[in-house]
Order: sequence, then C-alpha cells, then structure tokens
Amino acid sequence: MKFPKSVSIITTFSFGLILLTSCQNQNSYADLIITNANIWTASENQARAEAMAILSDTIIAVGSANEVLRFKGPETNVVDAEGKFVTPGFIDTHVHFLSGSYGLSSVKLRNAKTPEEFARRIGDYATTIPEGTWIREGDWDHQLWGGELPRAEWIDEVTPNHPVFVTRLDGHISLANSKAMELAGVDASTQEVEGGDIVRDSDGNPTGIFRDNAQNLIYSAITAPSPEQNDKAIIDGMNYMVSNGVTTVHNMDLGATADIIDTYARIRDQQIIRFYMAVGLSNWTQLRDRIAKDGGGDKWLKIGVLKGMVDGALGSHTAAFFEPFTDTPNDRGFFVVNEDSLNQWAMAADREGLQLAIHAIGDRAINTLLNVFEKVAEENGPRDRRFRIEHAQHLSVDDIPRFSELGVIASVQPYHAIDDGRWAEKVIGPERIKTTYAFRSLLDAGTTVAFGSDWAVAPPTPLEGIYAAVTRRTLDGQNPEGWVPEQRITVEEALKAYTVGGAYSSFDENRKGTLTTGMLADFVVLNEDLTEIDPVLIKDLKVQQTYVGGRKVFDLAEM
Repeated sequence: MKFPKSVSIITTFSFGLILLTSCQNQNSYADLIITNANIWTASENQARAEAMAILSDTIIAVGSANEVLRFKGPETNVVDAEGKFVTPGFIDTHVHFLSGSYGLSSVKLRNAKTPEEFARRIGDYATTIPEGTWIREGDWDHQLWGGELPRAEWIDEVTPNHPVFVTRLDGHISLANSKAMELAGVDASTQEVEGGDIVRDSDGNPTGIFRDNAQNLIYSAITAPSPEQNDKAIIDGMNYMVSNGVTTVHNMDLGATADIIDTYARIRDQQIIRFYMAVGLSNWTQLRDRIAKDGGGDKWLKIGVLKGMVDGALGSHTAAFFEPFTDTPNDRGFFVVNEDSLNQWAMAADREGLQLAIHAIGDRAINTLLNVFEKVAEENGPRDRRFRIEHAQHLSVDDIPRFSELGVIASVQPYHAIDDGRWAEKVIGPERIKTTYAFRSLLDAGTTVAFGSDWAVAPPTPLEGIYAAVTRRTLDGQNPEGWVPEQRITVEEALKAYTVGGAYSSFDENRKGTLTTGMLADFVVLNEDLTEIDPVLIKDLKVQQTYVGGRKVFDLAEM
C-alpha cells in the first residue's frame, strides 16, 4: 500500500525516544505492560514484537519482553497476553453512527427472505412500542425475495397506528406506509424531487418507495429525537463498536450540520471510541466557522472533513453509469447533486483547507468526481489535501490509475463486495464487474486504500471486512473461490487498510494506526494470528479485548 513520505517513522521514533528519556529521567514507569503477546505493529521497521509498555494513553516502548519490562514499576499492571495476536485498533472510515446506533434497538429486516416475513417482522415490532412511535431503520434487502420492491399496502394492515419509514440496507431507498405518507402530506399531487424518485402506481399514487433525495419528503415529518435519546443511542453504538475491535470511526452523515458536533461532544468524556466527524458539503461554511472559533478538535473528537454525494447506489439503481444497467436498458442511474453546486462547494471548501470525502459509486459518478478533484487542485494550488472518494465501487479501467496520480484515497467497504456480489452481475453485466470493488487493482496502481463498513448499511465488523477483501466469498456461498477473485488482496494489506490507511485518511498517521513508540495505545487482542490461519476462518474469530488509550473498554470474558 502506498503512503506518502509524510507518514514519518523517523518522527514517531524521535518522539518515542524523547518520551522514553523523559520517563527514565523522572523515574516514571509504565502504567500498563502487555507481554507474552504476538504483536503485529503495522510498522515496516519492526513488524512484530512480544511486549508493549504504555504510560497514560501513549505507547512508550515496543519490543522484546526484556526490553519492555525495564519500564515495570511497583504499580505497573502487567498483563500476560498468553501468546494472543495484538493488532492496532481498527479504524472504520465510513459509518452513519446515529442511524446505526438506533438500528441496534429497531426492527431487524436485513435477513427477511419473503414479503410475508418482511411484513410480519414490522407488525410484530409495532406491538412492542407505543402507538404513534415511528418505526425506522430496518435495512431490508429486496434481492432476498427476488427483487420486487415492497409497497405500503404490504404493511398498512399491521401498522395502522404507527408511521413507518424503513430503509433498504444501502440507505438509498426507503418504504413508507400510508400513515407516514399522510403525516408528511405526500400523495399523488406531490411533485418529483431533483436527485430523487417517488415510485408511483399506474394511477400516479405513491407506492411507498422513495429513492435518494425524495426520502427527504418523509424525513421532514419525523420528530427529532431528544438529546437524551441521542446520547443513549451513541453510547450503545460505541460499546457495540469496541466489541468488534473498532477504536476510531469516521462519521459520514451527509446532511450533518455543525450542530451535530455538539451532540457527540456531550459524550466525549465517556472516552470509549474516537470520532472524526464529517459535516455535509453544502454546510461547509458552518464547518469553517466552527474550526475558526473552536479549533479542529482533539484526539477524541476531531473535525475538518466534509461529506458530499454524487450519485446513489447499485442496489437501488441510482448509481450513475456511462452505460445502462443490464437489467433496465433505459436506465443509467442519476446524480443526486447539481454538478455546478458540487464544483462550487468543493472549490470553496478546499480553498479554506477543509478535507473533501465524497460519495461516488457508479463509473460516471467516479469519473466526474475525479475531474472535480483535479480541477480543484489545479485552481487552488498544491497542498496536502487527501481527497477521499467514498465507496469507489464501480470503476472504469482508465480511472484506476488516476487515484494515485491525483492523490485520492479510496475509502471503500469490503463487506459490500460479498453482499452485492450475489446479484451485481445481473445488474451491470460480466464486463463491468471486473473492476467492481477493485481493491487489487487500486493497490497495484499505488492508491492509498482505507477500509470501513458503511454501518448501518453493513455490519461494523472489521474481521468480516478483512475476510471479504481476502476471500471475496459471497454471502450466498456461490463463489467459494471468490467473486472476481483476481481482485483479492492479502491479509496484511487488509489489516493495513483498517489501521494505517484509516489513520492516514484523517491526517492521524503520527498518532494512531501503528503500535510504535509515541502512538496512542489503541489496540485489539484476538486469539488467532490473522496472517497465519486459513482466511476462510477469519470471519468467525472473536475480539477478546479492546483497549483505547491504554484503557480496556471491552473484554469478551466479562460479557
């Protein structure tokens, strides 16, 4: 994996040496020592170690037991790792944290295999909550029952007193029941929305399906949760994340305003995981002003990135392609943003030094976004920008080398490959899938790759993500040798994408992503060495412990 020279091992080593000297001069000892471990450091200088010393929240020594135990003092907590595998904490570079957190306690539709089961689960859930309460999230997948989109009439009878707005797992299509459409004032006379679609029957009445920007018609009617509800959901989500070994998340909610930062600031003192918070691209002036007033945050809550969107998603047929979808020859998808606005916002925000992380899935959307990034860099002049394309799923061959040439990070989600791989070929054909989720091609071209989950669209489970990137075995079991196997990558490449790549993508490579002196003590303990076992077993492993800032925040044995 390519990382620019700014990822300075020398800087980290120098800081660590100064810190060690200071500790010894002051007769300070480590607070925590992990020993008898199989530590994968993610560092090219020292790939493996057996012990690690931590003072406060920072690693002060990594190496052999003899080297590290000299930092043992009378009150040092020495933990025998019993030979277990230790890796830097996983960095999930793309989540929708509030929706994922609320989804933990909402109706579960992801594996509903028939329309009847879909409706039954919603009806059963409605009986557990007060009348009038909105039923949200869900993460349904219509491909499981053959591809027919659900309709309001499927669930109206079982939800007469509950407004429903449940979302397909990709987040780009949602189903509203009649109660929800009534509350939102949506009917046959409702006008279409630019960058979206209201699916209608032959008489022009909405069926309940709303695509992309059209979803806002229903969202506008939903009562906002209270601060107390948000706080509880976020804490639940943080605990769920660390149980999967995730120590940092990049929160990529599209419509977020600068006010969302206050929501997360309220719970930062919980110190369970670290956040890199995005604000919606159209709200770039709010982020600029927030940073000018309060700074860019700290090691627990950092700001400076803007999330935008170009197109929709493959499963909803809203991803933008040069050629039509194979199964709908008159449909090429569409952009969800006006191109002039995209150019203006990107140019202005970049001029203020803000980072751009923009969603593009179809090959036409990716090509357009690369052109925008190229133009912005040319007009605003050279600097360390770290442009990000979020998802970067369906690439044209000619655009693959442009990522490296333009310094664009591919912020991708490997679980999608084994999920969408069940049906993607029937949607875009056998030729285009050759450069779909093209992790091998991107790495070979020298691209910086950072992995994430897209939670709640996919589970925030890095072990499953690594499994997906390495095996490409689809969820239906139909591709035991891997779907488009030439795009498989190695376990170490996948680990680096979840650690070093994630840190680099938020300008944090000098304090996280590796287990080396001077770095934050964020790490995960697993009972197997991922680099040694059969890759097909990786998805079944369990996180044993998770430490953030040298403090244990999850222990499987205590669950």
